[in-house]
Amino acid sequence: MRVGVLTGGGDCPGLNAVIRAVVRRGVKEYGYEFVGFRDGWRGPLEGDSVPLGVDQVRGILPRGGTILKSSRTNPFKVDGGVEKITSNLAASDVDALIAIGGEDTLGVATRLADLGVNVVGVPKTIDNDLSGTDFTFGFDTAVNIAMEAIDRLHTTAESHHRALVVEVMGRHAGWIALHAGIAGGANVVLIPEKPFDIDDVCAHVESRFRTNFSPIIVVSEGAVPVAGGDMTLQSGELDAFGHVRLGGIGDFLAKQIEERTGKEARAVVLGHVQRGGTPTAFDRWLATRFGLQAVAAVRDGDFGTMVALRGTDIVRVPLIEGTGELKTVQPEQYAEAEVFFG
Repeated sequence: MRVGVLTGGGDCPGLNAVIRAVVRRGVKEYGYEFVGFRDGWRGPLEGDSVPLGVDQVRGILPRGGTILKSSRTNPFKVDGGVEKITSNLAASDVDALIAIGGEDTLGVATRLADLGVNVVGVPKTIDNDLSGTDFTFGFDTAVNIAMEAIDRLHTTAESHHRALVVEVMGRHAGWIALHAGIAGGANVVLIPEKPFDIDDVCAHVESRFRTNFSPIIVVSEGAVPVAGGDMTLQSGELDAFGHVRLGGIGDFLAKQIEERTGKEARAVVLGHVQRGGTPTAFDRWLATRFGLQAVAAVRDGDFGTMVALRGTDIVRVPLIEGTGELKTVQPEQYAEAEVFFG
């Protein structure tokens, strides 16, 4: 059997660990041959592929990013896109496809599976917002990077008696902000799931200053104020999946805090640094297990499924369970962080 592999959407630590595990098990135990498609769905759309064997995956376990590269190509936005993919898969003698990606990449995989393409999904997103799986790889690395930044910012904030606003990724779900904020001892955590009142935020800031400590506010890029209620955008342009570029909520908050409290405030935007670098041990472990079980699903002919973490077990669920709805922070989970506000 010849199996194609692709990585789509935003890069994240652990992608290479999945690729390595898929190839190592597929070659060693099943005698499969692999081909890697470049740049996400652009690869099978344009027939752009490279050989993918044991030699090509040596030494990539600790590497961030993806050796196959990525893109946000949406074949359903291209005239005849689906037909081109099926034709190129047939021309490459590819019998099955393993798609590694988040909501958008797996959304395409779901639709292709419905059209008869033999596809297995591997969930990937640093936002940890895919339903059907307890955790996605890349999330733990992003949280640790954000936590380390918060740890460092505590000391510089206190040295200058200023408030620091840390903007982290999270378009519709605040998992990174919640986990990193609690772990880093933030004084306020703001997430997309719960619009915030700027007066309440400023009250927490002033309360923190009264204790002779400086406040750290962690905010998801998709968080919105009660008044206004719109996400802060870097650009109104849409990508192939209809997403706009978010950014600026940190600067907005810092300016509001200065104007309302008279205290100096600065914004720190972590941005793509959260995606980069070597994956944590947990993400290497999870990504490796996902890869091993994804190629096992191909062997079993269990197409139209996605591997998922449930407790400590890797299970298979229908692809639609991973993309049907987002997994968001629940009120009781957010309430745990609110204990430490102010």
